[in-house]
Amino acid sequence: MSQAVAPVRHVLITGNKSYHNITEDLCTPTEKSPTREWIIAFALSSAFLGLYVFAIIWTVWKGIGEWGANRTVNWAWDITNFVWWIGIGHAGTLISAILLLFRQRWRTGVNRAAEAMTIFAVICAGQFPIFHMGRVWLAFFIMPFPNTRGPLWTNFNSPLLWDVAAISTYFSVSLLFWYTGLVPDLATVRDRASGFRRKMYETFSFGWTGSAKHWQRWEALSLVLAGISTPLVLSVHTIVSFDFATSVIPGWHTTIFPPYFVAGAVFSGFAMVQTLMVITRKVLKLQDYITINHIESMNKVIVLTGTIVGVAYLTELFIAWYSGYIYEQFAFYNRVFGVYWWAYFGMMFCNVVSPQLFWSRSIRRSVWWTFFLSIVVNIGMWFERFVIIATTLARDFLPSSWSYYRPTWVEISIFTGTMGLFFTLYLVFTRVAPVVAIAEVKAILKVAGDQFVGPDAKHGHHDAKKGASAAEKKEEKH
Repeated sequence: MSQAVAPVRHVLITGNKSYHNITEDLCTPTEKSPTREWIIAFALSSAFLGLYVFAIIWTVWKGIGEWGANRTVNWAWDITNFVWWIGIGHAGTLISAILLLFRQRWRTGVNRAAEAMTIFAVICAGQFPIFHMGRVWLAFFIMPFPNTRGPLWTNFNSPLLWDVAAISTYFSVSLLFWYTGLVPDLATVRDRASGFRRKMYETFSFGWTGSAKHWQRWEALSLVLAGISTPLVLSVHTIVSFDFATSVIPGWHTTIFPPYFVAGAVFSGFAMVQTLMVITRKVLKLQDYITINHIESMNKVIVLTGTIVGVAYLTELFIAWYSGYIYEQFAFYNRVFGVYWWAYFGMMFCNVVSPQLFWSRSIRRSVWWTFFLSIVVNIGMWFERFVIIATTLARDFLPSSWSYYRPTWVEISIFTGTMGLFFTLYLVFTRVAPVVAIAEVKAILKVAGDQFVGPDAKHGHHDAKKGASAAEKKEEKH
């Protein structure tokens, strides 16, 4: 009996895979010795991690005076990098939660790595405000708990405290969501392992047996966590934007910041997912599971959010002009024509112009163009945060306080070092757990595998169409 399959469904699994093939392909990277490419990447990221550790020790020993921050630009690279890393972590929650609720099947190839990226990006982001405090050993003062410090208490009216609550909640829920998805796959790896390795995976898989009751509870928990996570996609970067929007500084005190920051966060997050996925599919040979259709779907989201960000940039300029408020007008004039003009035009080109290339289907489906433009987008999003923070603070109300901010080697080392931390964590993750969700890929095999849908489908109405067209050609010959 033929099986009816919609011809419009995209092929998301190629290579004529069976369930056994999927298990073998996705578990193998965790079982075999690391490849030469993995070892080179790990050595490089570990070197940058070592630089990070050295720069942090230097900062704590010498003090914040080793940074380029000054009285005027007191928020500099540290807060710029903090907001940048938080933005990068946004795509994981979006792919995990919102696309799960909307039943988007293309998420299955990239959701595991995107969720891991969220965890690691938030870890990197948390370093900057903590060490910016100077006395890092007093960082626990930011937590609202009963204490013996008399009147010294956290200021609940401060958006900086809201940041602590939002980001800690975001991290906790994202970690729980990520680990919940890992449990069935850890059990799969456990069943293939032996000795100490089997005991380790048995512990972390929580005794998963794959029974109907386990699957029922797993799916119910996934939906609950998706429902909790969905507001976080909007709230976390909204609250981060309140760090600026609730101030009275021209260029910051604007109501457009929350949606503008959220769109920018999703924009940069998807760009970083693309960067990681292109590398991962090549190094771990996962082209059959992270397909061109996955890449194209994410590029469509990048075009959408990049366009939203571009509209926000133009809206800011228009409102500054339309308001008639000279200080607001000067803030934006200074961004465009001031001493940091190069950062502004770099931001506009990378974030507004470059993503429009994805309107071309050939570029949107090109692995090399995707990889290049994803890096360009994240450079542009870093410039955006730098423009918002450094250019605004460098020219305040008092001309005698105006200054020009330059980062020191310590700040540069900390920033590049957090990249080393990020990639070291990600590379370790690829060795201990499947990068692509095995259970979820198997769940869509019958509706997204190339042997069931697409031009190479082996049965269903596609064969009927082929047979009909062949009969027509035969009739034409006769």
